[in-house]
Amino acid sequence: MAEQNARRWLTYDTPHTDLRDFLDRADRAGELLHLSGVHWDLEMGALAEAASRRRAGGRALLMDEIPGYPKGFRVLSGGTNSLRRLALLLGFAEPVSPMDVVRAYRNRMKEHQPIPPRVVKSGPVLENVMRNGDVDLYRFPVPRIHESDGGRYIGTDDIVIMRDPDEDWVNCATYRIMVHGKDHTGLWMSPGKQGRLIMEKYFAMGKPCPVLVSCGHDPLLFLAGNQSIRYGLSEYDYAGGHRGAPIDVILSELHRLPMPAHAEVVLEGEIRPGDNLAEGPFGEFTGYYASPQSQAPVIRVKRVYHRNDPILSMATPMRPPSNYSLAKCIITAGMIWDDIERSGLVGVRGVWVHEPGASRMFNVVSVKQAYAGHSRHAGMLAASSQTVAYMGRFTVVVDEDVDPADVSDVIWAMSTRCDPDADIDIVRNMWSSPLDPVIPPGAKAMHSNRAIIDACRPYERLKDFPKVARASPEMLARVSAKFSDILDKV
Repeated sequence: MAEQNARRWLTYDTPHTDLRDFLDRADRAGELLHLSGVHWDLEMGALAEAASRRRAGGRALLMDEIPGYPKGFRVLSGGTNSLRRLALLLGFAEPVSPMDVVRAYRNRMKEHQPIPPRVVKSGPVLENVMRNGDVDLYRFPVPRIHESDGGRYIGTDDIVIMRDPDEDWVNCATYRIMVHGKDHTGLWMSPGKQGRLIMEKYFAMGKPCPVLVSCGHDPLLFLAGNQSIRYGLSEYDYAGGHRGAPIDVILSELHRLPMPAHAEVVLEGEIRPGDNLAEGPFGEFTGYYASPQSQAPVIRVKRVYHRNDPILSMATPMRPPSNYSLAKCIITAGMIWDDIERSGLVGVRGVWVHEPGASRMFNVVSVKQAYAGHSRHAGMLAASSQTVAYMGRFTVVVDEDVDPADVSDVIWAMSTRCDPDADIDIVRNMWSSPLDPVIPPGAKAMHSNRAIIDACRPYERLKDFPKVARASPEMLARVSAKFSDILDKV
């Protein structure tokens, strides 16, 4: 049935209700593969890696009948990591190319209005509640993803929910959560990240930091929590704006923090000043174990809320591609495009973020040059945009005749239109992270440098720059139609 529906595209008048509703829609579109018998210890992570490398943007994996766990306790891999599933989630038309989704996202952002969450009194997340001594995180099939990981990670495709004590807004961001024991976890947050800044505010007041961790939820929340949204804008509001309707939330028992009413699993606890344990190592999105095991804050879990037959969602950071990197590239590209246009720059024809650049470290902007310095202006804006301020590395600017999503096209432009001495600028001491493999272990200052590569034809030579040797689009289309039977065999 799934194979028969492989190219079926359904449209819906209303947004999906929750993760399960979205998976039903993906299943009807032939975008979900049901598996059984995959072990939580390493097999899930390795299978997700093998699937990511075998077929970019392949079907999501929903794993059930996990050895040692009840049937129905499931783990999801790659929920939105295809063009079709991402477009389905966001309510876009069926895409043909990655740039279709990027353009649709960028067009939406021109009119996007945040929608605050709606507080409700009940929801499926309250079907089961573990309290105090009954808390046992090992009741869930928490995966150990990589062979050299320091433990099992319940939080990878998660959102960590905190309330700013000064400004009274709620941040929902993705940070890694390692299980230390049945009722406590580790929490690793890079310096400068919003959640860490909020936690440090509580510590400065001598108070513990209340926290929720959602480990399975509407994929829109992971897309929001995994991006660099401006400080003070709640990911609930941002996701609601894309959903076109508010996210329903329930106030938690202990700290009255808002948790998704339709979440699969939510942990509630607090982080106390000075309460640290050894966390990691963990294979990260750069493709390295760049940050060694270190002392990290501990979440003391006092409540676990979960649905019947819960679904944990799993992201597998690793040497790219991963089971979420395509989706991240598409959303990040749309956000960069939006950042550039909001600054007032015109002429952008496309933006792409390349998976081999760890979905944030090799970014390409295509522009139609209108004035001298236009391409350099675009490069500076892209390299310093809020979206890629954290751990950026290379920004390449190309002309409008170059497809920013085609790495061969980009390298060709770099090789033939860029003079290394004149067209590469270095911006020094930008925001980075312990996860950056070029930063030496133990470094106190987490900053790195950026390269802006102008791979456009010089503006003053646009009219006399050598002509590109290739057939015209019209000729290619005519020949492709005339000899389609031959080309199908090539």
